[in-house]
Amino acid sequence: MKAAIYSRKSKFTGKGESIENQVQMCIEHAKTVGITEYEIYEDEGFSGGNTDRPKFQKMLLDAKAKKFDVLICYRLDRISRNIADFSNLINELQNLSIGFISIREQFDTSTPMGRAMMYIASVFAQLERETIAERVRDNMLELAKTGRWLGGNPPIGFNSERMIYLDENFKERSLVQLTPVEEELKFIKFIYNKYEELGSVHQVRKYFLQNNIKTKNNKDYSMRVLADTLRNPTYVRANNDVLDYLKSKEMNVVGETNNKNGILVYNKKDKNSKLKDKDEWIAAVAKHEGIIDATRWLRIQETLDKNGFKKAMGTSKVALLTGLIRCKKCGSPMRITYGRTNKDGSKHHYYACDMKFASGGTRCINKNLNGAKSEEIIIDKIKELTKNKGMLIKELKKTQNELKSSSDKNEIKILNKKITDNESSIKNLVKQLSQNKNSVASQYIITEIENLSNETEELKSNLEKLKNKNSEVEIAEVDLELIINNLSKFAELIDKSDNNQKKYLISSIVDTIYWDADTGELEINFFGKRKKK
Repeated sequence: MKAAIYSRKSKFTGKGESIENQVQMCIEHAKTVGITEYEIYEDEGFSGGNTDRPKFQKMLLDAKAKKFDVLICYRLDRISRNIADFSNLINELQNLSIGFISIREQFDTSTPMGRAMMYIASVFAQLERETIAERVRDNMLELAKTGRWLGGNPPIGFNSERMIYLDENFKERSLVQLTPVEEELKFIKFIYNKYEELGSVHQVRKYFLQNNIKTKNNKDYSMRVLADTLRNPTYVRANNDVLDYLKSKEMNVVGETNNKNGILVYNKKDKNSKLKDKDEWIAAVAKHEGIIDATRWLRIQETLDKNGFKKAMGTSKVALLTGLIRCKKCGSPMRITYGRTNKDGSKHHYYACDMKFASGGTRCINKNLNGAKSEEIIIDKIKELTKNKGMLIKELKKTQNELKSSSDKNEIKILNKKITDNESSIKNLVKQLSQNKNSVASQYIITEIENLSNETEELKSNLEKLKNKNSEVEIAEVDLELIINNLSKFAELIDKSDNNQKKYLISSIVDTIYWDADTGELEINFFGKRKKK
């Protein structure tokens, strides 16, 4: 009988349940049940949250090849912290007639009771992890209700600073709160003043573009950023009317106002950074002082509520090129504008540079493009392309080769080898450290281990980036097959299609279109060229 011994540790450390300790205990257990032949699979620096681990995946392949009869691990969560993954593995092992032993929990799948107890233990382990996570979230929400800053990037106009204070029992405690950055707060006041002066977010953005006023990251202000700044209750000197307004928006409001302090809003996003419903938000009276009078702030909210946002660009039912066409001069997307009305009630539409429109012509002067004529030109060019099948296939093959050449498979191999070498060096150093615990050399060994560990983490990060890039390349290669299919049918389908179908057909073939009024040229990029960047 042959065993597979699997060990995993999330992060390198030289103490506790190390890889070496786990493996040694598994070997000793194997001997007690008469198993002397075994294969060791070690994953160090990998989480148990999923099964995307190199040695674990190799072990699964070996299991399918019937290279061992029983799988031994030190503890259940070494295999996986996810019940579904764990259950799938056990089912697969059973189908392959491979046993499973967990030393710590003393589970053996050779008996029905052992299998049942193992599932129960894994369920309780995940329940405990989820309970701890929920408790942490609850504690954070309770802290939020006190108005303290809970971390992250502070809003413009503030820094976060740790404060020391004495509680009711005169014990020293600490909290983090926002402290003002006066120059930035002056700019926030400027935004509020300009909004009241000009009357709309669009006009404020136009003013900022015309005067080249940019964000801290040297980017042009968007409508959304400006609106969010005006909506942000961090800056209001809150009173009861402000609290009532936030309650009317279905937020959970806590704390008592003093007509001086601002409001912090918590629990706005889930773990995937998606906005939650407002009835899950917590608006708490904060420790910092606001800068905008409550009456004025509420007046601005009322105006914002009335104005709202106009329909986003790219939602026209008539225009076929929205989302694809950009200004050649400044790179901005082009939006739809309408001209005269025809007798049948339809309107002539044009594509206009959004930067030209938003800045009142001060940041770009590219002329508008006739919508119907430009769409006819694009459709004719695509039809022409489909006539020459040989040229089409040649172009696609060229693109495929370019995509393949941009792949970094060789560099991935180099990184994998370097990571393996580093991990091997770390293991050797740990063994040396155990033999030189109290010597002068131990400090040098520890330093070298830390350096190698840090380097390995960086290598793994770079490896992940390369893998993601290669995945994008593979997706792009698959997309080319779809493009061939759509191109071959384009001429046949386009004239029979309604506007929505035409938009789909064009966007499945065309990546970007650039309009340059000076040359009168429409530059068309086919075959998803942007994916090569």
